[in-house]
Amino acid sequence: MRILFVLSALCVTTTITAQKKIMQHDDKGLWNQIRNVRISNSGNHVLYGLEKGEKDQSFQLQEINGKSVFSYERSKGGEFSYDSNYAVFTVNAWKDSIKEMKRRKVKKKDLPKDTLVIYDINDKTVHKIPNVKSFEMPEKWSGIVTYYLEAAIKPKKDSAKTQKKDTAKVKKKLKKVSKANGFHLVIRQLASGVEDTLKYVHRHALAKEGRFLIYASSGEKNKSAGGVYYYDVNKGSSSLLFESHEKTKYPQLGISESGKRVGFVVDADSTKSLIKKPVLYAWNKGQKAAQEIVASETNPAKLLVSGDERLRFSKNEERLFFGLRTPPIVQDTTLLEEEIVNVEVWTYDEPRLYTVQELDVKDDKKKAYLSLYDFKTKKIVPIANPEYDIVRYGDEGNGAYAVIANGTPYELESQWTAQRPMDVQRVNLSTGERTDLSSKMYGGTSLSPKGKYLFGYSRKDSTWFTYNLKTLQYKALTKGRQFYNELHDYPDDPYSYGAAGWTEKDAKFLIYDRFDIWAFDPDTGQSENLTKGRSQHIRYRYTRTDDEERSISNANAWLLSTFNEETKYGGFSSYNPKRKSVQELVSGPYSYNRPVLAQTDKKERIVFTRGSFTEFPNLWSSNLSFSSPKQITDANPQQADYNWGTAELVEWASLDGKALKGLLIKPENFDPNKKYPMIVNFYERSTDGLYRHRSPSYGRSTINYPFYASRGYVIFNPDVYYRDGYPGESAFNCVIPGVTALIDKGFIDKDNIGVQGHSWGGYQIAYLVTKTNIFKAAESGAPVPNMISAYGGIRWWTGLSRQFQYEHTQSRIGGTPWEYPQRYVENSPIFNIDKINTPLLIMHNDADGHVPWYQGIEFFVSLRRLGKPSWFLNYNGEPHWPLKWQNRIDFNIRMAQFFDHYLKDAPKPKWMERGVPALEKGINQGYEYVEREKK
Repeated sequence: MRILFVLSALCVTTTITAQKKIMQHDDKGLWNQIRNVRISNSGNHVLYGLEKGEKDQSFQLQEINGKSVFSYERSKGGEFSYDSNYAVFTVNAWKDSIKEMKRRKVKKKDLPKDTLVIYDINDKTVHKIPNVKSFEMPEKWSGIVTYYLEAAIKPKKDSAKTQKKDTAKVKKKLKKVSKANGFHLVIRQLASGVEDTLKYVHRHALAKEGRFLIYASSGEKNKSAGGVYYYDVNKGSSSLLFESHEKTKYPQLGISESGKRVGFVVDADSTKSLIKKPVLYAWNKGQKAAQEIVASETNPAKLLVSGDERLRFSKNEERLFFGLRTPPIVQDTTLLEEEIVNVEVWTYDEPRLYTVQELDVKDDKKKAYLSLYDFKTKKIVPIANPEYDIVRYGDEGNGAYAVIANGTPYELESQWTAQRPMDVQRVNLSTGERTDLSSKMYGGTSLSPKGKYLFGYSRKDSTWFTYNLKTLQYKALTKGRQFYNELHDYPDDPYSYGAAGWTEKDAKFLIYDRFDIWAFDPDTGQSENLTKGRSQHIRYRYTRTDDEERSISNANAWLLSTFNEETKYGGFSSYNPKRKSVQELVSGPYSYNRPVLAQTDKKERIVFTRGSFTEFPNLWSSNLSFSSPKQITDANPQQADYNWGTAELVEWASLDGKALKGLLIKPENFDPNKKYPMIVNFYERSTDGLYRHRSPSYGRSTINYPFYASRGYVIFNPDVYYRDGYPGESAFNCVIPGVTALIDKGFIDKDNIGVQGHSWGGYQIAYLVTKTNIFKAAESGAPVPNMISAYGGIRWWTGLSRQFQYEHTQSRIGGTPWEYPQRYVENSPIFNIDKINTPLLIMHNDADGHVPWYQGIEFFVSLRRLGKPSWFLNYNGEPHWPLKWQNRIDFNIRMAQFFDHYLKDAPKPKWMERGVPALEKGINQGYEYVEREKK
């Protein structure tokens, strides 16, 4: 009977699986993603958004146990009040209805505006406020929400004619709300609903902990002066700190955490002067009015006060950090347009390539050099300057020292080295005294939380180091030890594994090796392995649960994420710093994300996600012990209706004898006795993502695994290891034997294997098809067929030369074309393009900022010249991959039709038969299938 029961169950399971849906393109739009996850400080509630593609997001509020409390469609964002009593978010009209309005040519100013929604969690009541531009909640206190209105509130209509006339007169006299005049800022008491409207406000700033705010207003005629005001939330009243005329600008406002100090920049120059001379003012609680503390050109540095550098108070509120800048370069305004010479002059030895300068122009115009004002001594201390313009300071501004750096002398060579050392100085923040610390330092300019140490990782000698900023003592902490990437396969200096941070009072510096966390004494270099995960292949990493954490506790338990490199299991463990012991909390065949911790909850409740290839990463709740985790969302129940897939590891050996692993994705209804078409998709190494979930989506550049598995494809993603100078050959040595090993298993149709990849993957595919005919079809996205011409190209998003990529990073050639000409030729598919017998689909867009799109053109026109079956997709104006929703859908459809035609003998679509002529672009897509001739 037992055997019969098992057989019956198997039959039922097979029947159910057979009835599952095969995924279609439209089905990709059914999958929700969870956005904007928040847990209330009390730990009792969770809010998040559910979003399907480009459809409207829905706001969801739940109890921590998963019980639904409140939901709302068409939402954006969402925040809890600090006391956890309210949830606040905005809504707008349905996106589809807005599209229809745009179709009817409705003007932008007449489109629906946001509505603010305030939900009282205790009373379960909803209050809506229309016509809202934006809102803000205090960080560390409760009771109010502030929001800007899009337009002034219109006077209520009156039936009396005289009242209408009076209203009309008032409306004529009213100053309009606008970017120039300011908008109305409303301060709403959440409990009572009482509102105070501050008129014509340009900007405001809320104190982090004190119940105060500062705002700048252009003023209301006959009622309030233009100027800067201090608002006391408890009293509901404003105090004028600085009065000025209506056209005065206040480019920066700052308020200390307690709200007891205020700083602001004033630009009172209402003339058309091209060079403004702003002034920095400050106010301390108890003073009647703000005082000028820094004027332009009369300060010690003889520079202008910056209106672009953010104002920051030190934690102890004794210092105000601000910016000074050089006068702007202005043009002769008397010149006519036809008299202006527009020429680019590129110079061989200037530090920054001209293309980089062009992209930096906006930032360069705003560039400021950090300084501070000391309220105790009433002195200005310049910190940075035009030469040493990079600044780091510790202890949240309270520290004794800052570190400044100058990378300009080494910027030119960074064009090809991809590393930028710096000359570094220490600055005494009390006196401004500068002391040389190091020249040509590799490794960055980070400061410990209390500001006692400068620290970094030097790739040049693969060493973590510290500088004691008081004694100026240098200490190489990891010299000669393997705290650098053990799997490094670039022709360059290896990167580190990173660092966890510092313990309290800068006592210990916590550094990662491949598996473990090590504690180093920053002065002596003495070290201790805290986790001892190497023997078990377990990788431990510190998980910060408080965004405001500066140092790692010496007393409380640490939450550590774990990853087993052999099994690929994710999980969490706890480290007790007193007992120096590790306790596993949870581990399994899943991927986990960083938990969000309720900050004032004594039960230490958290929200996290757990997912796998077959399990969508829903929200789970637990406490920090993970003793009884509970799934609290089910965002995509429809997944159970579809033929999905499974993920597993497969192993083989490369042609040069290296043991390799890869991901193998099979259809859920896989039958080992059948032959399946297979698509190979790879980049570099992907097996650590065995338990990563991949939702159906209109991907930008790659095949969607569950979509193709649902439709009867097997997907193979092999890991690739590289040898310096021979990236193409390395890919061949790893990928092809992996493919043949799968063919030998008997369930792969060797005559119907495709390959797909993008960017670096696109290059490798272009190389492979010149060396093998094993693939029946290939899609190569943004490929580089010609490493020689690509070496001299520009990465247009950054303006950087591409030289470093070939000499030292991903392209892995290891030198210049004049040093290794044969390597460039051997690794460039263009020189063997006549050997290609695989039909190719190429996607490369004309606004690509990573890979110059002429590389895709070189590839295509060469294939076209040889009469090789090939198609080229260029999504006009799109970057490295299509971002616009309609273009992503189009790419997914065409790629699926391409592979279905070659690997599943589906009919050929019209776009493959006749293209889409320029006359029909944007009109006819050519998705229709060509009828086959009857035999």
